[in-house]
Amino acid sequence: MSEKQHWERVYTTGAPDTLGWYKSHLETPLAWIDELALSVESPVMDAGGGASTLVDDLLKRGYEDITVLDISSTALAIARERLGSGASLVSWVEGDITSVELPRHRFALWHDRAVFHFLTTASQRHKYVQQLRNALWPDGYLILGVFSHEAPPKCSGLPVQRYGPDDLLKVLGSDWIMLRTARELHVTPSGVEQMYLYCQLRHAD
Repeated sequence: MSEKQHWERVYTTGAPDTLGWYKSHLETPLAWIDELALSVESPVMDAGGGASTLVDDLLKRGYEDITVLDISSTALAIARERLGSGASLVSWVEGDITSVELPRHRFALWHDRAVFHFLTTASQRHKYVQQLRNALWPDGYLILGVFSHEAPPKCSGLPVQRYGPDDLLKVLGSDWIMLRTARELHVTPSGVEQMYLYCQLRHAD
């Protein structure tokens, strides 16, 4: 089964609020975004956003240029249906984050919760970082949420790569400045404990 087939099946067989990574609001990323005090015109990418509610909360804050990218068309359809007429205010991109074509230096902020840790090979991670560098402003921000070392080794039936802050910097490269980190315990709807590591970085091109 391909990665796309896997995620289409996940979103087809389970309601969004029953999936392991579900949160009604992404409090930590939202708080960090608020503190950045970007203009509402600043373009934001939610990489692997799927059916996440981050886009809802960004729209409520007045953001006008939001892109949600996901490999699953089903996940994107769920989010569009939930937003109703608000969906027309968002750019929706279906594709694999490691290979989809993205415009150069398009985004002021790149947010990713729970996609990067599914990239378990060096090749996948390298392609992701190249995409990130290409699409983000030269001095843009990255907010990344991944499984920490204390988290389970799998999620949604797939293996994950677990990280500490230094591990992430080694993968991302020396052209990133770590601004802050936070660990947050997420309890899935089925009661499984997953320790997340959130990192806020700025690109120093």
